[in-house]
Amino acid sequence: MSLKDELDIVIPTIRNLDFLEMWRPFFQHYHLIIVQDGDPSKIIKVPEGFDYELYNRNDINRILGAKASCISFKDSACRCFGYMMSKKKYIYTIDDDCFVAKDPSGKDINALEQHIKNLLSPSTPHFFNTLYDPYCEGADFVRGYPFSLREGVPTAISHGLWLNIPDYDAPTQLVKPAERNTRYVNAVMTIPKGTLFPMCGMNLGFNRELIGPAMYFGLMGDGQPIGRYDDMWAGWCCKVICDHLGYGVKTGLPYIWHSKASNPFVNLKKEYKGIFWQEEIIPFFQASKLPKDCTTVEQCYIELSKQVREKLSSVDPYFEKLADAMVTWIEAWREVNSTK
Repeated sequence: MSLKDELDIVIPTIRNLDFLEMWRPFFQHYHLIIVQDGDPSKIIKVPEGFDYELYNRNDINRILGAKASCISFKDSACRCFGYMMSKKKYIYTIDDDCFVAKDPSGKDINALEQHIKNLLSPSTPHFFNTLYDPYCEGADFVRGYPFSLREGVPTAISHGLWLNIPDYDAPTQLVKPAERNTRYVNAVMTIPKGTLFPMCGMNLGFNRELIGPAMYFGLMGDGQPIGRYDDMWAGWCCKVICDHLGYGVKTGLPYIWHSKASNPFVNLKKEYKGIFWQEEIIPFFQASKLPKDCTTVEQCYIELSKQVREKLSSVDPYFEKLADAMVTWIEAWREVNSTK
């Protein structure tokens, strides 16, 4: 199953992309969008034979002008610039420390193919199927599943998982430094409507046409009081909007092999505020209601930005800045995408 004319692979990086060699059999036919973070004068080497475009900070400033302020610097949140520049229907994004995993039989896992399967089949957010994804080979809807809900809804997001280094926060990393994920669970499930989830951006597929404008990874990193919440923020916004517009989010397969743990002390510094802010952010998203006249992702996102400004600014002035950036992001998205 290939969508080579309909899918871009977006990779944020600060280093040479040798990791692509391992992915060559799976990625070679696809177009890559590389977003270089950090020092723009550094030359990033990409292995031969890949079709790619590369953007560094100078390019982001040149293309977006004053609106470049909404794109994070010195944080992998900069990847969302690649989503904006893409002209394709689907996006797969992966980190440069993620390698090809093997399934229990020892076969290399084609992560991209599984994401495409997830995205091209419906989701079932309104009623949980106990055999997980009923559209997978060898599964179906179980007895007692309403026939009126078996068509499902369009899938907007496919959230993949990781073998080896799990995606833990700093406190968990500190107390379990040697923990590795060796558990391969052969399952894909739809996250129920009304349920939030922690979205990790290192092995993620989504339908850009359905949910693209909500995939903003926030203001993180350099000059900001928080990091490592970029994908979480995007996930919470996207889930609220998917629930409102009637789209689905799947999690589970495919697995990638996450090769190296980031430094837990550095992570703690980045996450410190987020760890207690999230205790107020999550109830905010759980209580968020979008009006019926919000019928597009962009309208929903602008409405969400107003609610962020109104309800979260009391938590910290940062959220006022973030609400502004959410609006700037939508303006930039419209600008870039209207000229394509």
